[in-house]
Amino acid sequence: MRIVIALGGNALLRRGEPMSAERQRENVQLACSQIAQIAPGNQLVIAHGNGPQVGLLALQGAAYGPDGAYPLDVLGAETEGMIGYMIEQELGNRLPAGTPLATLLTQVEVDPADPAFASPSKPIGPIYSREDADRLQAEKGWQMAADGAHFRRVVPSPRPRRIHQLRPIQWLLERGCVVICAGGGGIPTVCDAQQRSRGIEAVIDKDLCSALLAEVLAADLLLIATDVDAAYTGWGTAAQRAIALAHPDALEPLPFAAGSMGPKIQAACGFARQTGKDAVIGALADIQAIVLGQAGTRVSSSAAGIRYR
Repeated sequence: MRIVIALGGNALLRRGEPMSAERQRENVQLACSQIAQIAPGNQLVIAHGNGPQVGLLALQGAAYGPDGAYPLDVLGAETEGMIGYMIEQELGNRLPAGTPLATLLTQVEVDPADPAFASPSKPIGPIYSREDADRLQAEKGWQMAADGAHFRRVVPSPRPRRIHQLRPIQWLLERGCVVICAGGGGIPTVCDAQQRSRGIEAVIDKDLCSALLAEVLAADLLLIATDVDAAYTGWGTAAQRAIALAHPDALEPLPFAAGSMGPKIQAACGFARQTGKDAVIGALADIQAIVLGQAGTRVSSSAAGIRYR
């Protein structure tokens, strides 16, 4: 079975945790211990988020003044290498000796006229109090938005249109390699009339990019691993309910938070609808159980309505 696994940036650096290399590696180890258990007999493609990491790099760069700050596409490339290195190393330590692994810097084309550039919505970086968010907005000109009880910086998140490195990804998969790619949704680029690419200031949603990747690779399963065990209706209220199984048409109209669960629902529904294959949203620690059909929220075109746990 060919499986695309999308590891959430907030799962690799969980909400409220110190944004240290040591803590990130601990979370990568948890993910890799789960992924290693489903590797035998399967072809694996691993994508990952980078919201907390790219936001931290942007914050560090801004501390050196405007002349020292790198644009978001370059920071995205940095996080692909950083997180990919950790995943590659920790997964390699858990798989049979000689298992080939490769991390690819992945450029993803977006439309420069995408309406997302006029309405930034993708949260990046750490969480802030309202007071700190107001201060950073005034000092740096950042746009800030509520994220639960806190605030985070938001940036444009255009839809992915084309994955540049698709052919190398396919070649590696066909030769038994575990491929780590499209980190952070890929490095956002635009193409001119001569098909010359350049980076653009944005962060692509990794779930939407992972769904596109799974579709063009003809994956059998899209697995979206995050920091919660399922998609919930009424999240954060006394009436919250975990969804076990849902048809895309029944799930997509429900209200889910933009910038967090919303894109995951959109990605899962789009993949299930386009391919007829299943997508599952669940906790990073439940990856093996998700593949076995024992955990998470499964989105399937063969389902009828919504079934709750």
